[in-house]
Amino acid sequence: MNLVRFASLMLLSFVALAAQAPAAEEPPGRAKAQESGDEARTSERAAEETLSAIVRVKMKGIPGARSNETLGSSREGTGVVIDDKDHILTIGYIVMEADSIEVTTQDSRTVAATLAAYDHQSGFALLRASAPLKVKPMALGDSARLEASEPVMVLPSGGREEASIAYVVAKRQFTGSWEYLLDSAIFTTPPILKWAGAALVNHDGKLVGIGSLLVRDTLHPGQPLPGNMFVPIDILKPILPDLIARGKRSEPPRPWLGLATEPVQGRLFVTRVSPEGPADRAGVKAGDIVIGVGSASVSTHEDLYRKVWALGSAGVEVPLRMLQGVDLRELKLRSIDRFEYFKSRPTY
Repeated sequence: MNLVRFASLMLLSFVALAAQAPAAEEPPGRAKAQESGDEARTSERAAEETLSAIVRVKMKGIPGARSNETLGSSREGTGVVIDDKDHILTIGYIVMEADSIEVTTQDSRTVAATLAAYDHQSGFALLRASAPLKVKPMALGDSARLEASEPVMVLPSGGREEASIAYVVAKRQFTGSWEYLLDSAIFTTPPILKWAGAALVNHDGKLVGIGSLLVRDTLHPGQPLPGNMFVPIDILKPILPDLIARGKRSEPPRPWLGLATEPVQGRLFVTRVSPEGPADRAGVKAGDIVIGVGSASVSTHEDLYRKVWALGSAGVEVPLRMLQGVDLRELKLRSIDRFEYFKSRPTY
């Protein structure tokens, strides 16, 4: 049996289980009846409804946008329709600094979309289709209930042929070099190549995560086991009303420095400085080493981020101790809201 056929059958079994409500003890012969043509057609329709919530997202970047250099001026990924207002959830870097966005449904209808919200803290972006998509939205599941070794479906755009089976390997902290931290990211294996914005779906046919990255070490940092990292859907639930109403969280934004670092043998090396960002303006250079925040030493991403964020909201002055060559320097960085740095044409 080929992988596409197997994945298709897995999808059918997932949605069939989700469609079966608990019932009283059934009479003998009921199991055979469930295998009838009517049941098969019901499962098929349920599978199609699940897939219909998956859309392809394409964007063109604003000319001269800062992210074009690292992410490209044209990007493509997956989005998931999550409500009857045609809001589409995706991963933010696909649509960062978008000049135009379009989404394409499973039945090949293409409509324009606008950026309704962007949450740098989680990495989620919310789009709004400009015309009715006429699809059944995917319900939000409970990502906290996922367990290690649990089978899940990964649904990128492209239809049933692109559906993949994966297994949850771990739920653990993830830190990114770009001032990003998740307390409990979801890691799956084997890896899929169309991960950007892909839907992670549980056995109830509900959305439990959005694809973010291809990673080499899903089980433990530094221990090779390739797979993907997904942003848990539970992060979205408390902020979704604000994202829809305001385009962002209601809480004050975190301070952002425009500083990418990499931990090496207990030291945080600067790998990139965002041009004209706070770190750049303060004189931080690639190759510098971050020693501490104020009097507190730092040696990991988590150390650095939590100490910076504890100082206050965006705009707070951040004292960094840096090793620049053989010189130990104390620099004062005036942090900003990350929104201020990137160009955007949102509707919020």
